[in-house]
Amino acid sequence: MGGKKGGFRASFFVFVLGALENIGFVANMVSMVLYFHYLLRLDIPTSSNTLTNFLGSVCLLSLFGGFISDTYLNRLYTILIFGSLEVIGLSMVTIQAYSKDLQPDITCQKGCVKGKAAVMFYSSLSILAIGTGGVKGALPALGADQFDHKDPKEAKQLGSYFNWYMLSTTFGAMIGVSFVVWVSINEAWYWGFFMGTMAAIVGFIAIGLGKPFYHYPPLGNSPLLRIAQVIVVAVKNRQLQLPENSDELFESNDDDEHQYDEKLPHTNQFRLLDKAAIDPQLISPEPWKVCTVTQVEEVKILTRMLPILASTIIMNTCLAQLQTFSVHQGTLMDSDIFGKKFPSASIPVIPLVFMAFLIPIYEFLVVPFARKITGHPSGITQLQRVGVGLVLSIISMGVAGIIEVKRRDQAIKDPLKPISLFWLSFQYGIFGLADMFSMVGLMEFFYKEAPSRMKSLSTSFAWLSLSFGYFLSSAFVDVINAVTNNIAPSKEGWVQGDNLDANNLNLFYWFLAVLSTLNFIVYLLCASWYKYKEDNTDSESDPETRGREQIW
Repeated sequence: MGGKKGGFRASFFVFVLGALENIGFVANMVSMVLYFHYLLRLDIPTSSNTLTNFLGSVCLLSLFGGFISDTYLNRLYTILIFGSLEVIGLSMVTIQAYSKDLQPDITCQKGCVKGKAAVMFYSSLSILAIGTGGVKGALPALGADQFDHKDPKEAKQLGSYFNWYMLSTTFGAMIGVSFVVWVSINEAWYWGFFMGTMAAIVGFIAIGLGKPFYHYPPLGNSPLLRIAQVIVVAVKNRQLQLPENSDELFESNDDDEHQYDEKLPHTNQFRLLDKAAIDPQLISPEPWKVCTVTQVEEVKILTRMLPILASTIIMNTCLAQLQTFSVHQGTLMDSDIFGKKFPSASIPVIPLVFMAFLIPIYEFLVVPFARKITGHPSGITQLQRVGVGLVLSIISMGVAGIIEVKRRDQAIKDPLKPISLFWLSFQYGIFGLADMFSMVGLMEFFYKEAPSRMKSLSTSFAWLSLSFGYFLSSAFVDVINAVTNNIAPSKEGWVQGDNLDANNLNLFYWFLAVLSTLNFIVYLLCASWYKYKEDNTDSESDPETRGREQIW
């Protein structure tokens, strides 16, 4: 990447949009559950499920944005097109929060969102989910594209890029959950949504101004079609015998292919897929369309990723519940600080402040120290980093249960003297650290391991993990309530109804901790089994550490 294109100079514009777009997104993520409950008159379970379904849709639609930017548009144009939809969605939410005609009657008790209010509500959330998802599917990969992983220096910078990207979104989140949420709750909801809208507009203008500095990888054939082709041809060739020597499998020698394409070496995992690359000259004068070894290996890489993806879904399901119920807990606690009311939805600013300090410490102190020991450009492997996040998430669930016992006992003993809201900072602080390790580790893992033509789509797998986590969390609460209705001595679900003091939220948290522990054991098995894609740059830079980098 020569000249003025690429590098941190180009990724700076990505950091700006990451921060500004995240102001509104994170503010909505932590406060919309209260907006749904208090202004739109939805009960607590419905408010929580509506929010988690919305966030799940955002993360799921990031796959669509990744697919578009890998196949039809470059990353920048994908971001700008979906960004315009995000701005429209935010504007519609702002209008509904402002207009009394688009809100339920304040005396309504049940089924309040109907008629034109329902049309505005669901259409605005749908457009906002499509736009936000598309942006998040392409934005991290746009910044990562500015570094050449084949260059030893830029390979190290790529790992740093994901840390700085996380830091930029953290700064945006800090503004969102503190100032914007405070304005929403204490002034007016529409002012908070309006601020998020304006921040997003400025961010999209900034990302457009960086156009002369970006390096754009060439677009490729549809990654989904390439995957489907391998599966179809392998099924058609299932009766054929594989050659004893893998060198006899078909590989293209076309010199006109883009230099961006990488030739992937053959691996022995999932050997059945190799039947898609049997040389057509050996099987029939009129063969089916044959796949190359590289194309087959692309599918193998994605297949190896799936167990890692699946094992992180449970973690995100648990963290989604921690996030939503913690906000409800905060509404029942003493929020006074220096004579001012501190919104419960702004509690996440505490771990965000920790992260703002810890990410630079991790980048400048921990990574260089770990790099000397492991020889890995990022200090520790991406899967090791995710593993640390999983352990921290288990601890956060256990702490959350303890804090809930303390909160509920005090509320029953003396309802007029609830415990301080800042007791929640313990669970939120550990939660923030877990997110710092797991989310950055996943994004870097999926980007670096992805085939060259599937970078955005693969990076979106991190968001896909969050998506399933949010969607499952909605059903998860219903299942837990259904089961505990039958087995609990009180014959009532652990987390049903609007009265948290009458619930057993602490038991729910501890159940999540046990489930997360079992999930971590599964993750260890999956991570130990995973075989990293061969990285010539890392291996050549330090031959002695070549073997160590294959350990998760």
